[in-house]
Amino acid sequence: MSLDKRNALQLAALAATLLALSLASLFVGVADISPVDALLFRLTPIQKQILAITRVPRLLSAVMAGAALSIAGLIMQQLTRNKFVSPTTAGTMDAARLGVLVALIAFPGATLLQKTAIAFAFALAGTFAFVRIVERIKFKNATFIPLVGLMFGNIVSAVTTSVAYRYDLLQSLVTWLHGDFSMILRGRYEMLYVGVPLILVAYVYADRFTIAGMGDSFATNLGLNYRHVVNVGLVIVAAVSAAVVLTVGSLPFLGLVVPNIVTLYRGDNVKYNILHVALLGAVFVLACDTLGRVIIYPYEVSVGLTMGILGSGLFLLMLLRRNARGAQAA
Repeated sequence: MSLDKRNALQLAALAATLLALSLASLFVGVADISPVDALLFRLTPIQKQILAITRVPRLLSAVMAGAALSIAGLIMQQLTRNKFVSPTTAGTMDAARLGVLVALIAFPGATLLQKTAIAFAFALAGTFAFVRIVERIKFKNATFIPLVGLMFGNIVSAVTTSVAYRYDLLQSLVTWLHGDFSMILRGRYEMLYVGVPLILVAYVYADRFTIAGMGDSFATNLGLNYRHVVNVGLVIVAAVSAAVVLTVGSLPFLGLVVPNIVTLYRGDNVKYNILHVALLGAVFVLACDTLGRVIIYPYEVSVGLTMGILGSGLFLLMLLRRNARGAQAA
């Protein structure tokens, strides 16, 4: 089978899975809405309102958050040349949360857009700080770098918790920033549309991200403005992370697990992988969200919890697999 045909079949399979999960997401919930009634235009006014106000926004936010955050993870892994680095393990999400807290304290009347701008500034600063730390570390072990990121993120998270406790905002912050689509309504998720142009920019820069992932010296010898490309990538990562954190909360391990799964069957080329990563990210988020809605029906388990359990399990499997391959090579 040719590579083009295999690629088309893989994309078709992902698109079909995404379509099936999207339909399930629209028609799963406490309010009974039948897909047959929807096809025959027999929905009541209340059912139409439920679809328009909650179900469709929930579906769109899950698809956009999953696709954008997965691509952000792919970019970070390429630029840091480490498969275990993502916005979750590099302190980006923790820095965005600190930015949200600062916005709540310093600018309580700020709009969602203004809060997102502040969270973006903190996420960008946190991501740059992590990259600078990585550049100064001489010991480049694959599992050591994400451990540094996790420690850096925990320090930022500790500062956030201390400040939130001081201003009696701890419960509000935890509730708001826990990954959950049940509170997504029309008018509360549109900030995620910022991910669409950022994904397009990522696609345009995909080949340059691939070259930058070969290292500063190699990329510069090929005529690439290495620092400019890295900065573009980090801006995309920070903007996507801030928008997702402020809209739906934290989606743990998404940007880590999805790019690694795609790399296993596609290789390391960013441009060839980016569409696969976007589709699989949306599929993963929708699957976790739908599972959380049916597992204790009519109640819900938040997507942050289901994704944390599944994502951490997959993360451990990848660590064990890498260690096993290292032992075989030795």
